[in-house]
Amino acid sequence: MQRDYVIGVDCSTTAAKAVVWNSRGDSLAQARCAFGLSQPHPGWGEQNAEDWWAASVEAIRRASQAVDVSRIGAVCITHQRESFVCLDAEGLPLRPAMLWLDTRATEEVSAYGTEEVHRLTGKPANPTPAWYKLHWLAANEPDTVSRIGKVVDVHGFLVHRFTGQWLTSWASADPLGLVDMTTFDYDQSLLDAVGLERSQLSELRAPGSVLGHLTDDAARQLGLPRDVVVVAGAGDGQCAQLGSGATVGGRAYLNLGSGIVSGTFSEHYSYAQEYRTLSAAQPGAYTLETFIGGGTINLTWFVEKFSGITQGALGLDLTPEQILETAAAKLPPGAEGLLALPYWTGALTPYWDHHARGVLVGLTGIHGKAHVYRALLEGLAFEQRLLTTGAEQALAEPVAEIIALGGGSRSPVWCQIIADVMQRSVSVVREPESTCLGAGMLAASAVGLHDSVAAAAKAMSGLGVSYEPRPQQSTVYDRLYDVYRDIYPSNRALFARLADAARP
Repeated sequence: MQRDYVIGVDCSTTAAKAVVWNSRGDSLAQARCAFGLSQPHPGWGEQNAEDWWAASVEAIRRASQAVDVSRIGAVCITHQRESFVCLDAEGLPLRPAMLWLDTRATEEVSAYGTEEVHRLTGKPANPTPAWYKLHWLAANEPDTVSRIGKVVDVHGFLVHRFTGQWLTSWASADPLGLVDMTTFDYDQSLLDAVGLERSQLSELRAPGSVLGHLTDDAARQLGLPRDVVVVAGAGDGQCAQLGSGATVGGRAYLNLGSGIVSGTFSEHYSYAQEYRTLSAAQPGAYTLETFIGGGTINLTWFVEKFSGITQGALGLDLTPEQILETAAAKLPPGAEGLLALPYWTGALTPYWDHHARGVLVGLTGIHGKAHVYRALLEGLAFEQRLLTTGAEQALAEPVAEIIALGGGSRSPVWCQIIADVMQRSVSVVREPESTCLGAGMLAASAVGLHDSVAAAAKAMSGLGVSYEPRPQQSTVYDRLYDVYRDIYPSNRALFARLADAARP
């Protein structure tokens, strides 16, 4: 019996998506099942971990029903990173899962975020890694901590439901901030600091390795054959890098989503404030990653709060974003003297300042909605230029090509702005679900559809339309960038003062 299909599952912050892939990287069937999140207090972000499983089951069942399930050989998971759940001795949640976007542990960052922790984990001190939230739990929910049986990432939680084993990929666990990035193993000093034993964590395996087979119960719920192989995956950023084919020097992936994540491939470990270092989806390699917390959510904010434009406005079958983009495209580079600092959700790389806020500089009476929208697009491009230039310092060769994916990559105006601002070629991925495709590549390699992860990436990825930088526009953006990069340093102290003054 030919087993030439694999399933990639992306359990993200808002939904689980399952895609059935063949060995060429063609999407044969897919399904999506959404779930919610809770923000009970400002800065908090929580989720019912059982929803990860229920949504994944539903997505896999619906996607696999459209194909011959007897041809499915493996399933592999990619997922939201840094999110974790505390489980009891029976493997049931003790409390809601704490998500990557949860920033409650700011005091713990100040107290425990040292240069040594940065060196070990590759993660500059910030509230995103779970390690700081575990410190918060120890201080604020000691009863929960006393009853912990397991602490698991999203991948580890789902793998246990698939196989009955407490296993995870080191490329899934390392964003938690508990792993020594030079050994790809848990660091004892980090575990001791938050009072955890190794027995309370999933065992680590290389991404792309076979973890086991489906249990009888899991196979029944998923509607899959019992002998389907479960393959170790990686976080969504690393799988996006793999799925986009940005796995060689000189290329960077750029995921234009709710947040904007960009990563470059490195065979050697390094760490710096300009990026965070993660295990790549290819075992033994690294992803040097930059992150803008506010990406398309900044655009959505403007559309919903200020644009006054609704779906179908003007009798056109266009989204508000498409209408604003059309108007913004008629404006010159620089939006006639308007610049936007896109720190709507604070600053991550390279400043790691949760007090930072968004700024519009240069407002005059001539500026309207289209100007602000263009300034937001340009501000995100300027910020990405700053971040990519900083990360390049650790690379063997400079980034010459940007591989764009995510919802924002469907905007020709924005992709052209990015090419002009960054003065690099921007190519859009052929497959919109490239994050899920990365998981599919790991699965395809594990079951022998390709000889290696690298071979799978080469065979299953592809590019579509490309945008080249235009010299005249790039010259204008060079002058504006010189102004842009001084906006945050000039206001850093002011942001801290504002945070203090606005405190209740």
